[in-house]
Amino acid sequence: MTKSSSDYHPRLYEPIVLAMGLVLALFGAIIGMELICRVGINPNTSIIGALIAITFSAIPVQIARAMRNVHRINLMQTVISGATFQAGNVFLLTIAVPYLLGLTGGAYFTGVIIGVLIAGFVDILLSYWIFDSPFYPARNPWPPGIATAEAIRAALSRGKRALILLYGMIFGGALTYLGYPGDVVGITLITQIVAITSFGIGLVMRAYGPVLVGIDFYKIYAPQGIMVGAGLAALIQFILLYLRVRGKQDVQPVKGSSSSLSPVLVNADEALRRLAIALGIFVAGALVTALVTGIGGMMDPAMLLLWVIYFGFQAWFTTLICALSGMYAGWFPAFATALAALVISLVFGFPPLAAGIGVAYVAATGPGMADLSYDLKTGWILRGEGRDPEFEKIGRKWQFYAKILSLAISLTMIAVFYRAYFAGLNLFPPAARTLAATAKAVADPELARWLLTWAPLGFVLQLLGGPERQIGILLATGLMISNPPAGIAVLVTVAARLALIKTLGVEKLRDVFYVGGAGAVGGSAIVSFIVYTLRAYLRI
Repeated sequence: MTKSSSDYHPRLYEPIVLAMGLVLALFGAIIGMELICRVGINPNTSIIGALIAITFSAIPVQIARAMRNVHRINLMQTVISGATFQAGNVFLLTIAVPYLLGLTGGAYFTGVIIGVLIAGFVDILLSYWIFDSPFYPARNPWPPGIATAEAIRAALSRGKRALILLYGMIFGGALTYLGYPGDVVGITLITQIVAITSFGIGLVMRAYGPVLVGIDFYKIYAPQGIMVGAGLAALIQFILLYLRVRGKQDVQPVKGSSSSLSPVLVNADEALRRLAIALGIFVAGALVTALVTGIGGMMDPAMLLLWVIYFGFQAWFTTLICALSGMYAGWFPAFATALAALVISLVFGFPPLAAGIGVAYVAATGPGMADLSYDLKTGWILRGEGRDPEFEKIGRKWQFYAKILSLAISLTMIAVFYRAYFAGLNLFPPAARTLAATAKAVADPELARWLLTWAPLGFVLQLLGGPERQIGILLATGLMISNPPAGIAVLVTVAARLALIKTLGVEKLRDVFYVGGAGAVGGSAIVSFIVYTLRAYLRI
């Protein structure tokens, strides 16, 4: 499976790759639009796209057999997952917020679409720029990326690992069919234990806080406050990490490799420069959004300047936080961080429509950064885990182009169908209704006090856990999500994982955890696709 720089990496413009990519992008966009409105969430469709490509490659004709190449399959799973999240999370969810606030068409509404397009594009650009840097190392878990890579490898080969993957898929699929979160179990087996435990504790506290301790943490803004403090600490950790690695050789250990060190692709200086450029682009994008939507007329110049700086910074911040969370937990809290940004913005007294457009701009960031990072992790594994930097660069470039293709298809689908969802069917993503209702709320006089109460806890936890665990951010993420079964699944799986490690040792369980866990994620995705997505599709 490992390729060298002398090997040919498939191009996106190859006829079979482009044709199949267009079909999968359309399919992914339909999945994204349907599920974000009817179910409220979107699955990671990477494994589904990979299995479709592998199945197609089994057709006994030459043009189909050309698809039996890990790098072509990698491009296909990159396209479909991008289209799913871009159509649903980046576009449909975000533009629904100002629509619900009364901005239902015309040039100003077109300005909203332009704004979220800018934010969504910079989101994936930043992932392409800084993935496999000291801040976002490729060696870190990125659980969905591992799951997809293992699924592709096992599906194209035979042997023990394929059997473990199959058992994992059956296990994860059965759990999901019975109503339990099989994907959560699989992710917990793959990712860093302390990080995922923090996430699970947050989920349990959100669900059972009122019963166990008589406190509804969500109502007293604990998730938002902890996220604010943890986010500030995370920025400090970025700076400290930069100072620590600057001037040193940027190397990271590669698990399971014959050599103990493999260079990161992007050094700390370059990564920091690109982060600064991205911040500038996000702020400029916020200014463009303000101008083309006409919200400048709602505020005086000082308030408008505050709006541009605040939401531009929050878009950048959300991208970084979603990537950090996705790197360890396999979840990106785009809605959670957007809601936190909106709640904080209420303190500034922005008009409801201006706040709604601002949070739409912010909510468009995060999905692209996390999702492309998952796909780049898959590609990194399939391309030999960074052993050949030149071949890695080529592969990453074509994955980025694949994401741009999916972005273009998603934008086209939304431009054609958003009125059918909103005006025709009165179908809106549940998260958009929450954001719109929050934007209408007047500033709560107690809000600032609660944020300041909880922020120190998030700050301390984030510093204590360190950048490799992200305790504060993942605890806040869990507190923002109402999913009791997922919280229980995380903690039970962590306990079982620790018990098995103590009994059998890490080496004996490595394939069981990584390949079996990847199978559980994949099996859960397939069952969710059949049970939810096909049903939603048939109702169109």
